[in-house]
Amino acid sequence: MNTLENILTRRSAKHFDAHHRMPDGDFERLTQAAMSAPTSFNIQHWRFVRVIDMALRQSIRQAAWDQAQVTDASELLVITGNTQAWDQQPERYWRNTDAEKQRMLVDMLREFYRGRPELQRDEAIRSGALAAQNLMLAARELGYESNAMIGFDFDEVSRLIKLPDDHVIVMLLAIGKPLKAAWPRGGQLPVEEIFLDNGFK
Repeated sequence: MNTLENILTRRSAKHFDAHHRMPDGDFERLTQAAMSAPTSFNIQHWRFVRVIDMALRQSIRQAAWDQAQVTDASELLVITGNTQAWDQQPERYWRNTDAEKQRMLVDMLREFYRGRPELQRDEAIRSGALAAQNLMLAARELGYESNAMIGFDFDEVSRLIKLPDDHVIVMLLAIGKPLKAAWPRGGQLPVEEIFLDNGFK
């Protein structure tokens, strides 16, 4: 299946085979796909909490209004973003470049993000969302389906995974072998309402 076909046919699965275990090789390919997502200044804000403890999964399920995919999917990832990644040894993001270029980029990104907490937060979320899309498409290519979730108590899940104060949760992502086909699409808005020529009228 090619990339465009994956994009056009990907759907959110709700019912997963709770007995399926993802092979290590498949999970490694997913990690590579996630870490290939683009980030501003190559900051790599994303941090992925792989929830493998089933008791923790059960607690997260309770915080997600008892949605079964939290415990039944082969993998549950809490996708988070580090809002302060821009100021945490940023020279390491360009360790393969020369010192002059490193200095230039570090100066640029610190000037860009310093004193702008909303931008710091937004950028961490954008980066996590881009990585999540890579994960969903890679999962489809490997024969899995996925479900991106925001229907949960963010504060409680943050507590359960011991989320640092300088991080934000972007979403939960369940990945596994589906038991049922996804519901039909509820209805797409007309393309002319979505794509606008040159701006809003």
